[in-house]
This record gives sequence, C-alpha cells and structure tokens, in this order.
Amino acid sequence: MHADGLPGTAAGDPSPPPGLVVTGRYDQGPGYGVNRPHGSDSWLFTFTTGGRGTIRQGGARAEAVAGHLVVLAPGVAHRYAVAPGAPHWRFWWAHCQARPTWAPWLGPYAVADGLYVVAPVPTALHDRVEAAFGRMLADARRPAPGAPPEEDPVAVAHGSLARELALCALEEAVLLAVSGARAPAPEPGDDARVRHAEELIAADPGASHTVRSLAESVALSPSRFAHLFTLRTGRPPMRALREARLRHAARLLEATDLTVERVAAASGFPSPFHFSRVFRARYGVPPGAYRAGERP
Repeated sequence: MHADGLPGTAAGDPSPPPGLVVTGRYDQGPGYGVNRPHGSDSWLFTFTTGGRGTIRQGGARAEAVAGHLVVLAPGVAHRYAVAPGAPHWRFWWAHCQARPTWAPWLGPYAVADGLYVVAPVPTALHDRVEAAFGRMLADARRPAPGAPPEEDPVAVAHGSLARELALCALEEAVLLAVSGARAPAPEPGDDARVRHAEELIAADPGASHTVRSLAESVALSPSRFAHLFTLRTGRPPMRALREARLRHAARLLEATDLTVERVAAASGFPSPFHFSRVFRARYGVPPGAYRAGERP
C-alpha cells in the first residue's frame, strides 16, 4: 500500500479519482515511496512535521522538512519518498481539486512546472497549520447519514457538507503557509523575459501562441512564465493575447475591406462565431457594426 491507501501497480502508483477530497497523516520509514509517471488527476498538498522527504517532478527536486508545504499540480509526473538516510518522514497530505483562488497564492512559490514549495513556514505558525489539517481530517471523517464513524488515518470526504468543510480547513492551511513564508526573490532578467514575451505577442498576435510556446521563447517553465507574466502585467498570458488579437482585429476592420471571416483568421481566431462573440463582449457591438461605425 502507498500514500492514499491505494495499492501500487507496475505502471506506477494510482491516485484518488478526480473530484474526491482525500486526506491523511503519515509517519513513514525508509523504503516508503510513491511514483506516478503520469501524474495525478487531483492536486496534492503535503505539509511536513518531522523527518525528511524528497519530492521530484521531472528534473526538479524539492526537499520536505518540518514547516515545508509542498504542492503538486495535476497531470505532472512525480515521485516522492522518505529522503535517503532519513529515519522517517512525518507529514499531512491531501488530494483534492484546488479552488481557483489558490493558484495566485501558490504562484510565487513555483519552482518547476506544477511544483510549488511554500517554505519555510515560520515555526510560530506550525501548530496552526497542523490544526487546520487536523480539522480537515476530522471533517472528511464526518460520516454520511447512517454510516459508522471512521477511525482510519486516511479519510475520504463523503457528501457535499464534509467536502466543503474539509476544503475550508485546507484553504486555511494554505493561507497560513503563504502568509508566513517568504516568496523567492525574482531572478535577474525576469522583467526582460516578460517584456520579450509581450513584444512577441504584439508583433504577431495572430500567431499560434500558447503559454508553453511563449515560455519556451524566454527559457522558462510554463508555470513560472505564467506567474511572472501575471505578476508584472496584471493579466494572465492568454488574456493578454486575446486582448492583443481583439485590438488587431479592430484595426483590420477599420482599415481594410477584409471579410469578418478573414479578419477573424488573420487575428488568430479559428472560428468566426467565437470571434464575433468575444469581439462583441469587448467592444459592445458585433464586428460588422463596428466596421460601420456603430460603436458605443
């Protein structure tokens, strides 16, 4: 048996099905480890309270010691285990779908694509973070109507009330950790990387840009690039790209006789219907009316 109380397989260790909230507390000895070559369908949060563990994602490696909140995003190949030479690794863990508001909190602590290390959490906050995880476990154990109470060290939240209470407790743990830990300082050249990505978008907004392609152009991981871009511009990269495409489309409508379909394609919108919808949401009128001068 591995973390999550699930049996391992030759193809890698399984993870809980998406949508479940599963949590527990482990104190594992040498030899314990989990390997997921295809990642997990849910987010994994770990908070170490004793001993030492190692968590790897691709070529990135993080050490988990007391006061470290280490988070893995879904779909990222990873391995974690008791660190070599360590007598044990004691940690809280939780699998769930992260709330959308958590991503900006974790962004400054990204060390690789899908790997976040919130550390060190000040010692004065350790008890409060532990207490939040403890409430999460207790709330996840809240029995469904007619079911006996759970005593297993691993708990699956049954029912919407148990899930929401457990997620609220985890949210408190994440908030406490990020409010106390010191985010890594920006590296020299980060601003120049973001400016270069903005220049690429402005030069050809109709190109098939993606977060990954823009990140590769400035030698950053997609998660690190998205965080830096949002931090320095106030907008996620794809929102900035959409706005640039809409501005480009507006200029084409004003200055050319291209059909709406051609304008959409030249501005990076493969579907004229989607283009018309987002254009109207941005400018208040459909593309044809905008060209005719009917503008709010």
